[in-house]
Amino acid sequence: MSRAYNFSAGPAAIPEPVLEQAQREMMEYRDAGASIVEISHRGPEFLEVARAAERDLRALIGIPDDYAVLFTAGGATTQQALMALNFAAPGQAADYVVTGHWGQVAIRQAAPYVDLRIAASSEAGGFRSIPARETWKLSPEAAYVHITASETIHGVEFRHVPDVGDVPLFADFSSSIASEPIEVRRYGMIYAGAQKNLGPVGIGVVIVRRDLLERDGQPRAHVFDYRRQLAAESMLNTPPTWNWYMLGLTVRWMLDEGGVEAFARRSEAKSKALYEAVDGSGGFYRNDVDPAVRSRMNVPFSLHDDALDQAFLDEAREAGLIGLKGHRVLGGMRASIYNAMPVEGAVALAAFMRDFQKRRG
Repeated sequence: MSRAYNFSAGPAAIPEPVLEQAQREMMEYRDAGASIVEISHRGPEFLEVARAAERDLRALIGIPDDYAVLFTAGGATTQQALMALNFAAPGQAADYVVTGHWGQVAIRQAAPYVDLRIAASSEAGGFRSIPARETWKLSPEAAYVHITASETIHGVEFRHVPDVGDVPLFADFSSSIASEPIEVRRYGMIYAGAQKNLGPVGIGVVIVRRDLLERDGQPRAHVFDYRRQLAAESMLNTPPTWNWYMLGLTVRWMLDEGGVEAFARRSEAKSKALYEAVDGSGGFYRNDVDPAVRSRMNVPFSLHDDALDQAFLDEAREAGLIGLKGHRVLGGMRASIYNAMPVEGAVALAAFMRDFQKRRG
């Protein structure tokens, strides 16, 4: 078997040591007599898996004790609706800063439940930048301010935590969580789908300041109530146990590899290799994002002639480089270089890009 370098945006690459351990334990988890997906989520074996995942995630990211951690079924989009139900009173304002496609998705999820206000947007410029903080129109009475920390499709990333005053800052970290140190206390809530940096699709993480859980929010079913989920250790109903187990293995792997500081260095090296290949191509490749806010996780780029796109993808696959087709919103190419992607993979892609240009330019 020969595994390719997988640049898919999500579901994305999972570290090979994690896949190998899961393979070893698939038929029988330790001495449980059954697979991890066959045993009760309330049994001692799985409870230790769940609690270890939280301990390790807290250690990896540096989550303070006054922040709760929830493991949620579904992805980030679900949380975009639930945050409005849990933290905004009926009719209360909520401010959104929109810097790409997933920011637009976030406002669609929250719109039925809040007085949704666009505090700032870079849509007019094609989502190639982040509006300057001094231009944001924030509401002092807002329940929260929402940002997308890293836009998976448009390749725009907040490189600094914006100051939003006393209103809590909520952030979708799906594309960049655990890729560098996070100042958790600067946020009221951090949430992320696991399928990019934390494991497989089908489970997410919510990190929320405990005092915010005291808000009444809006009428909602028990299963949509973060307080009840926390009291039940994220097991108010049967959770996605395999996904949770895989998330735990992935987080443990990241700790063993040196933690977020080590991955920040790798992210810098990977993104630098690719942006240098784009910027040094003399226009053969193009990335139009403001260099000050270019994502370290998702590098979208286009070829000077889109008639070459399919040849690029076909030849890349032959070279062992997969998952490079851009999202339908933008087209072109996109290289997602999450934590599971080794530096060697990004270097190999950069070399292929230069070779393709030499042959096709």
